[in-house]
Amino acid sequence: MDERKRDSMIAYLRHRMEEHGIEPDDLASAIAGDQVMQKAARYQNATGDTWTGDGEMPQWLKQAISAGQRLEHFEMVSASPMQDTQRKAIDWRDDPFAGSPLARQHAN
Repeated sequence: MDERKRDSMIAYLRHRMEEHGIEPDDLASAIAGDQVMQKAARYQNATGDTWTGDGEMPQWLKQAISAGQRLEHFEMVSASPMQDTQRKAIDWRDDPFAGSPLARQHAN
């Protein structure tokens, strides 16, 4: 969005907020409330993309699974209700990416 369109949109929003008696603090608290209500992510990849596990599976996860990766590989530890001692260990011998240049780079 270019600067002129952005300024125009801000002016429009300010006008509408004044028209309806909405204060900036009201808007800020509503946004903060929405952020609190967001569900925590259960799955994350190495680049930081996340998914809560609800709704349609994101493309990055579909691609990884179709390439042979397991869903459990992307599960975030803090999102799991199981204790670490109860979690099944992942058998990395079945990892389709084992032995790839990327895997060897991080093995050192």
